[in-house]
Amino acid sequence: MNHNYYAVLMAGGVGSRFWPVSTQDYPKQFHDMLGAGQTLIQKTFARLSRLIPEENILILTNERYNDLVLEQLPQVKQEQVVLEPAMRNTAPCILYAALKIQKQNPNAVMVVAPSDHWIEDEAAFVSDLETCFQFCASHKALMTLGIQPTFPNTGFGYIEFDKEDSQPIKRVRQFREKPDYETAKSFLESGNFLWNGGIFIWSTAAITEAFATFQPEMDHLFRRGLPTFNTPDEGAFIQGEYASAANISIDYAVMEKADNVYVLPASFDWNDLGTWGSLHEKLPKDAANNAVVNATVILENAHNNIIRAEGKKMVIIDGLDDFIVVDRDDVLLIYPKSKEQEIKRIMSMAEKTI
Repeated sequence: MNHNYYAVLMAGGVGSRFWPVSTQDYPKQFHDMLGAGQTLIQKTFARLSRLIPEENILILTNERYNDLVLEQLPQVKQEQVVLEPAMRNTAPCILYAALKIQKQNPNAVMVVAPSDHWIEDEAAFVSDLETCFQFCASHKALMTLGIQPTFPNTGFGYIEFDKEDSQPIKRVRQFREKPDYETAKSFLESGNFLWNGGIFIWSTAAITEAFATFQPEMDHLFRRGLPTFNTPDEGAFIQGEYASAANISIDYAVMEKADNVYVLPASFDWNDLGTWGSLHEKLPKDAANNAVVNATVILENAHNNIIRAEGKKMVIIDGLDDFIVVDRDDVLLIYPKSKEQEIKRIMSMAEKTI
């Protein structure tokens, strides 16, 4: 394995649209959402470790999830768990992790990967990631893996690349915000748009230089703590200063401003597992297109549903079409799949009631 390869596994989100399974105390990345025998974070760590030495994989998460990370990834040492004392979007935590890695290994190239995505063809993922690592090791490039769109999705941002570029790795023209349906259709018809899956690759030298150029205040904030990084004094600095960092995403902070951004169209199947509907797409289904996780079911006149329970509970359904049915602890959710984006709001209402 190449010991210049590093990964930052992003595991701090709450996944509120997967309520009531995903909660603030126990979010979706720590659940076996597909009934596959591994939690999402375990699956992601195993996939990354096919190319990257295990000791070079950092887990970036909120400090409240520290024990969950160590419990589910026993091969990880405490110093590999990078804790955020405050929620500040993706840019500050990526800069923090990049500076830690760069101090340890100035020749490092790194991937930033979400912990809750589902990738079936892991060999293709590893091959694509190796291609990106090799490119970034020899070019001052900020890279992303773009996902081939399969339908005009309005829930993702898009990456527009140069249509005239015949190389496998393509220069990015611009990032586009989540579009309306007609705009998304035009993106697919044009043939040079990819979904932004939030997987980034670069050398630590390239990304820290980009932060110094485009986010000088944030760069100055974290560089003041550089002498403490990877030492026992690091925690005190981060506790005292991290919340002062701007609350901004890596896309807005750097990627949309830089002119050395490249994309490799991914060769693997991908699902961001952001909603119950996206989970339904990945699960095995019966003849009536019902997907079942951890439940024993009797279904009559039931179609297109996703049903999840605890402990193989018997669930009997008649006359339900295109619904989410989730039974967990003291919450039973029966909700239309077409309104799944409203679950975050419903969760907030429920928390005020309980």
